[in-house]
Amino acid sequence: MASSSAVGKLSREEFRRQKDLDAARKAGTAPAALDEEGKPINPHIPQYISQAPWYLDTGAPSLSHQRRPADDRSSNKLDQWYDRNVTAGPAAKKYRKGACENCGAMTHKRPDCLERPRKKGAKYTSRNIAPDEVIQNIEAGYDAKRDRWNGYDPAEHKKIYDEYEAIEAERQRLREEEIDKQTTTDMAAAGKADGKEGDPDFGSSDEEDADEDKYADAADAVGQKMDTKTRITVRNLRIREDTAKYLINLDPSSAYYDPKTRSMRDNPLQSVAPEEAVFAGDNFLRYSGEAPEVQDLQLFAWQSAARGNDVHLNANPTQGQLLHQAYKEKKEELRDSSKVGVLAKYGGEEYLETAPKELRLGQTEEYVEYSRAGQIIHGKERAKVRSKYPEDVYLNNHTSVWGSWYDAGSSTWGYACCHSIVHISYCTGEAGKQAAAASSAQNLLVGGPPPEDSTFKSSAGTGGDKGKQRKGDIDVEAEQGRLSEERKRKSRVNEGDDRFSKKTKNEEALENKKFDVTEGDLERYRRERSRMDDPMANYVDTDD
Repeated sequence: MASSSAVGKLSREEFRRQKDLDAARKAGTAPAALDEEGKPINPHIPQYISQAPWYLDTGAPSLSHQRRPADDRSSNKLDQWYDRNVTAGPAAKKYRKGACENCGAMTHKRPDCLERPRKKGAKYTSRNIAPDEVIQNIEAGYDAKRDRWNGYDPAEHKKIYDEYEAIEAERQRLREEEIDKQTTTDMAAAGKADGKEGDPDFGSSDEEDADEDKYADAADAVGQKMDTKTRITVRNLRIREDTAKYLINLDPSSAYYDPKTRSMRDNPLQSVAPEEAVFAGDNFLRYSGEAPEVQDLQLFAWQSAARGNDVHLNANPTQGQLLHQAYKEKKEELRDSSKVGVLAKYGGEEYLETAPKELRLGQTEEYVEYSRAGQIIHGKERAKVRSKYPEDVYLNNHTSVWGSWYDAGSSTWGYACCHSIVHISYCTGEAGKQAAAASSAQNLLVGGPPPEDSTFKSSAGTGGDKGKQRKGDIDVEAEQGRLSEERKRKSRVNEGDDRFSKKTKNEEALENKKFDVTEGDLERYRRERSRMDDPMANYVDTDD
């Protein structure tokens, strides 16, 4: 408890005895601890209150750290401030050594002098020596340091009221003289027309004064300025019945209010629209109405002044506004000319046209009805999902895509338009189909690839006749007939007819023949193979 603050780290036995003593004090069987003044300490005070912090611990049971320190607060009063225009005595007659060289006062030096610098200081003239000031040492307290009106003399503000009232009285007198002069002129003109010229009091009555009295009640209204002659009401002060901004919402967490600058930037009533609220925050007023335009104009003036132009918004606002308007017009002209130049050079004006509003917002009037399974019952059919790969792209004069035809004989895929099994090859049309059929027939007949004489050669290898076949080309119809006869013969062999089981000498020779790859075959393969990395692989010569 209170005594535990004076004890450091205790042993187990000392801690047990301390706990027993605290329990006995609470039960009343042991006397209470005494502080430095001899006053008993309540044993029921919690330890976090009775125990002093380390920087205020005196080493003895005490509650002095919970009491306000007794100090002299006479020097910390809010109304105590420096005395104005108080001097230490009459001014000296001659300059004194160590005094201010400018005014001759002993309380400061020349760098700290607040008087106007003299052409010849008091050190050299010994004339108009200023009296010594009274140096006061006021130690302001916590409240006095933070009081924004500390040291303010209310009598200074009365001068503002006196000056304002004098100006208003003079303005009213001038206005009355002007109205009287105008009234006299009008009455003189009216009397001349009626034959009563020269009567200045013609047309006057007490009713005019009575009419002016009925406006006298409104003349004393707070925040109103009343001119009985012109009967014009001007609001020059805030009406005191208006609710202050910090009283609109009393919740401390609603919006932060800075009392020093009297500003509340956020909206105190978040549930009310800013357009409907009486006060929606200083930021709402700052970004509404003509305030953004003034900010743009001020920014333009700053930037122009930084670039060396003589533009100042406060000194000459009309010039700044005209220059800003000319700057915006020139900027728009440059933007339009740049846009026209780019479009004229590169084109693409059709891409700048915006789509209709219905398409941009994704709204349509089409009606689509779906079933529970997700199928369309009525309305537009669902668009098919397109692949990320290009579709229906035909290369090298092909009319079908790669993989649209399958050759069962060689178990390879190819093009259906020309039966070519070479990927990215040039399409040969019906001639390619016939060549592919003849090649497959030759492979079935001899059990291997066709001989070298059955291939197509260019005009460079045959003497200049383009598309001409060499000697030894296979007749397709005759080859198909031989294939059918071969199938019949094999079927008879399978049925057990020994007459057809013997092979001819040519067939045996063909079966025993070994197709070795020669250097000529390799060279032809290197010349005719498809090179995917060749940039001219897909080149097609369209010139005849």
